[in-house]
Parts: sequence; structure tokens; C-alpha cells
Amino acid sequence: MKSSLIKAVFLGLILSAHSIDAQVQTVDNSKKMEWFSNAKLGIFIHWGIYSVNGISESWSFFNNYINHENYMKQLNGFSASKYQPEQWVNLIKESGAKYAIITTKHHDGVSLWNSGAEKATTIPQNSLAKKDVLSPFVSALKKSGLKTGLYFSLPDWSHPYYDINTRTKKRYELKNDLKRWQNFISYYQGQLNELSTLYSPDLLWFDGDWEHTSEEWEAAQTLDLLKKHNSNIIINSRLNHHGDYDTPEQGIPVIPPQNPYWELCYTMNDSWGYQPFDKNYKTSNMIVRTLADVISMGGNLLLDIGPRSDGTIPEEQSEILKNLGRWTSKNQHAIYETTRGIPFENYKGKSSLSTSKKSLFLYLEEAKNLTKIYGVPTKPLSVKIIGDPSAVVTMDYNAEKTLTLNFSKVKFDKDVTVAELTFETPPAFLNDFKKEKHSLPEILESKNTQEAVYDIANALNYDQNLVTHEGLTQDGLDMKIKKTSKTNPETIEWISKHAEALFETGKGLPAGHYPGMSALSKDRQTLYLFVEGVPTGSIALKGIKNEIARIRVVGEGTILPHTIYNKLYWSDRPGIIYIDVPKEKLDKQMTVIAVLLNKPLELYRENVGAIENNL
Repeated sequence: MKSSLIKAVFLGLILSAHSIDAQVQTVDNSKKMEWFSNAKLGIFIHWGIYSVNGISESWSFFNNYINHENYMKQLNGFSASKYQPEQWVNLIKESGAKYAIITTKHHDGVSLWNSGAEKATTIPQNSLAKKDVLSPFVSALKKSGLKTGLYFSLPDWSHPYYDINTRTKKRYELKNDLKRWQNFISYYQGQLNELSTLYSPDLLWFDGDWEHTSEEWEAAQTLDLLKKHNSNIIINSRLNHHGDYDTPEQGIPVIPPQNPYWELCYTMNDSWGYQPFDKNYKTSNMIVRTLADVISMGGNLLLDIGPRSDGTIPEEQSEILKNLGRWTSKNQHAIYETTRGIPFENYKGKSSLSTSKKSLFLYLEEAKNLTKIYGVPTKPLSVKIIGDPSAVVTMDYNAEKTLTLNFSKVKFDKDVTVAELTFETPPAFLNDFKKEKHSLPEILESKNTQEAVYDIANALNYDQNLVTHEGLTQDGLDMKIKKTSKTNPETIEWISKHAEALFETGKGLPAGHYPGMSALSKDRQTLYLFVEGVPTGSIALKGIKNEIARIRVVGEGTILPHTIYNKLYWSDRPGIIYIDVPKEKLDKQMTVIAVLLNKPLELYRENVGAIENNL
């Protein structure tokens, strides 16, 4: 017990010191991190010999899916015969990305450039291509004005000086051959010296640091080496915590990382490198909405592409990049140089703020007539739809500091519509605002059915059930809800139809899981999602640990399909659930979707970090 206590105190001191260091580092880094923070979108490129057979980069031989000798035979098929780096860069720029990061060397140890490091395996010297494919890309990138990022694997499973070869095969123990390990340190640091000298990167993206400790990698020395070339070099978090920003992988965070600088690295399908039979692509709509999600949490999206071995980019990936470009070009003002949005309690959706904090951007993922923002300290000067000067948005601001926006005269974007609210001075959105408390009779007498329904759903989201104890029945029949001559029959009809989602249900999901209002059944096994208007794509749910038993439309019984993306079978990190709702099944007031779970709701709210495995 005493030993445990001492360890706990010691660990606390370490964490405290780390926290202080991180705070100091953030202050020191603010200037050099400015371009990165403003960029919002980068493109990741996984290109290597693994694209020849279309198999997993490096991991395929590490996991003994193919032996190392046969894996390396792919060098003989890597031609880069149709490689046009300028076209790559034009496409990246068209997407709206402000930087690109390319795999200079993955864990397989194959370098894209003509490395002179001892016993290096390179594309120019050892592949069919017989040419340096990294230099022309970096050159084109720099000419375009985009920032240059280089991915570099710390492990090199092919190199004779490295201790690990595959999951089941080790060359030696470090403690038994320190000289050999030191030779490897010299090798990998020598390669970093080459990359720094040849390409002057703005950012270095490390990977694989989990295989050894910071001391074994000599990470501090490596960082010093890089800073000698560029004192403003930006390093990701995978140099054993010596980096400047966090790199959550694949799973969109539910809770934004604590580090003010972070980047979600994300695939379009299920693969990093080119795999011809992986057709599990997310739609362009999903990718645009993912970008909006990441922006609203103050991060960057690093979206991956995997070119073929001949240097061409798969058509599906090109189309996604082009559609991204359509949206980013239209909404530049609401993407770059923005910061994390306002709390979920104030607005049930995605949002961001301009760096001046005088503009609030709302990312609307559905065509709808209204939305509400709570705890708004002052009325905005104006509201407009970005990219559509003809759109008219009216607003109502009441004494409870609730702002209601009307979008009935707006033509909505096919993916995400952005509304900009401009204030005279930066508003401090209230966190202890007085929540709207409309009585049920007052709501029922409202002539605006959609707003009445919105208020019922919003109250329920905050665990204020307005109808259960006012005469509602479980099936919506024989209700005893009091009516007057002013009662709106449409609102009564909606309540009756959706009684299941309103009867004895309570508080819904906390922030981050669903960009809208929700409720939970008494047994916590059915989740009710309130869907406003007409969604532009599939409804997205994040961080649900449960298995889905069934999904249906409340009040009329249609069973709905769903797809889960980014779920790794060996990880407890849940994937993203996408639910398709046919337009003909949408309720004109507000649709309610019932998600039946295999057991009471369990939520994943942990930090999303690097993936240290790829079975």
C-alpha cells in the first residue's frame, strides 16, 4: 500500500510537471503554430511499394500475412510510370488544403528519396522506378505556396541494425547489443538530417514511437538536430511526447483534445495506402461534414490519399478532393483562421468562431426552417449565408437571451450550409443562462408547429419532460392533454404520433455524440434522435459503445439501415454510426429516430490517440 501511494504521488508530480511544460510550450509555440492552427485541412499521402500488390503498408509482413522477402519483391513493380507530382499538388490545392504530408519512409524502411544512409533501401536505387520520387513532389509543393510536411517512421523493420523484424521475430535485445542499436540511431538520425537539408520541411510527422522509450530513441537529441535546421519546425505528438500537437487517428474525437493544436488523421475508405478491393469509401458528404466537425472542435483534418504504384490517384479519391474544394472555396471565410465553436448547451449543432470572435459560424447539415441559440448576451448586427448573397435570414431575440433564426428563404448547400452571425463586440456566450421554460399550454397554443415541437424536444434534451405528466399515454391514444380553443391541432398530432419518444423519457446525449437534440428511454436502452428538417446525408452518431439491435422511424415503424465506419475489430474504440433516412419518411415538423441498443447506453468519451497496432 505504501509503495502504491509513493508511486501515485510520484506519478502525480510527473503529470503536474508535464502539464506545466505543456502550458509553457503552448505559449512559446503560439507564433510558429499560427499557420498550422489556421490551416484546418491537410492532405496525407501514403505512397510506397505496398501499392504494387495493394496490401497493407509494412504491417502485412510484420503480421506475417506475407513474408518479408515476398513483400520486398514489390520493389520490382513500383514504376511511378504515370507519376505527375504537379497534378498531385494542383488537386491538393483545389481541395482547399493548406499543407500536405507524404510518407518519405514507412515502417518497411523503403525511402522515396535517394538516401545515402548506411544500408538504406531506396526507390531510386532498388525499385523499378529508378528515380527519386520525393524531390519533384516537394518542389511542386513549395512552388504552390502550400506547407511541406514529411512523414517519417522511427521503426525500420527491414534494416539490419533495427531490433524488431516482425511481430514474432526479433533480431536482438538492446541490452545485449548497445553498439548495434547505436548504429541504428545514427542511421535514422542521419536520414532526418538528409531530409532537413534537402527539403527544409515545415513539419515532421513521426510514427511508431511506441516501440521504444524516449531515451532509447534519443528523442531529445533528435529534436535538437531538427531545430538546428529549422528552429520553427513543427513536430507531431509521436516523438514520445516531444511534439507540438496531438494526432488522434481515424476516430473523430467526441471531446476535443486538451491540446489547443491537434489534427485528425483520417482515411477515405478503410486503408491508408492503395488497396484496389477496398471500396468502403465514405461519401463526399460525410467527408465535408467530418471537416466541419473537426473545425468546430478547433482542430485540423489530415485526409489521406493512397496513390497507385504508377503514380495515379484513384478516381474515388480525386472526386472526394474535388467536392471538398467546391465546399472550401465557397466557405473560405468560415474555415480558415477560425477557432473552436460555442458550447453544445448554447447551440445544438456544429459551430466555430472567427479569430476576432466577432463572427459566429453555424454549420447546418440539414435544410430546416429554424434553429435556436441560447445564452446570447447581445443581439447580432447581422446574419447571412456564406456564399449566397441572395439568401435572407430573419432573427428574433427575446428577453431570455435566446436567438431564433429563420431559414425559410434559404437555398441550402448539398453538404453543409454556413450561416455567419456578426456581432459588434466579441460576445461571451452565457454558460449559466436561464433556460427557456415554456409551459405546455403555451407551447400548444403556438401557431408555429415546428417551433413548438423544437421547444418540446429541447426541454426533453435537458431532462425537462413537458408531456409525460400532462396526460400523455404510452401509445399516444386516449391522451388527456388539456386543450383550449387556441390549441394547435398539428402539435397535438405530432405528440400523439411520437408518444413513444416522449413518454417517461429523459435527458439525451451529452455534447459531441450527436449534433442535435435527443432523449433516452427509462431503461436507457433506446436512444431517440430528433432530426430537424431534411438532412443532407446520413445521420451521424459518435462514441456509442453499444451494438445496435435495430433502428426505426418512430410513429410509423420503418426499419432503417446503418453503416459503421472506422471500427477496428481489435479496438474498443467505437466507429461512427451513419443512419440513412429516406426523404419520404421524414416528418414535416420533426422526425424522430429510435436506436435500440443491445444493453443500457454506454458512451465512449476517452481521448482518441494514435493507433499502435494494425493486426
